[in-house]
Amino acid sequence: QVQLVESGGGSVQAGGSLRLSCTASRGTYSNSCVGWFRQAPGKEREGVAGISTFTGATYYTDSVKGRFTISRDSAKSTVYLQMNSLKPEDTAIYYCAAIPGVCGSTTQTLAVKRYNYWGQGTQVTVSS
Repeated sequence: QVQLVESGGGSVQAGGSLRLSCTASRGTYSNSCVGWFRQAPGKEREGVAGISTFTGATYYTDSVKGRFTISRDSAKSTVYLQMNSLKPEDTAIYYCAAIPGVCGSTTQTLAVKRYNYWGQGTQVTVSS
């Protein structure tokens, strides 16, 4: 069973950057789809970005395209989310999640209910 640990959250001003990490502390990411999700207060959890650890294919929701970059380091069993040009509306708890196998379409990759392994979350706060 995969166990995921996020790190890298924090507080920044609008326009700043953060890099989140998601490491599989138990199990590996081999041939998995790994996604980053976020949940703001009073809102539903939403998919932000995803990556196929086997092919490296990446997927993004429209609101973060051009600002966020997802990547993986297979040797470290770690997936990163580089977040640039942060906006106050990016404020949320960010979670990583994983499922074995392929990612599929962008819609499939960013579907919350598809994932069965979740990290504990890390807070990202962007002030104006």
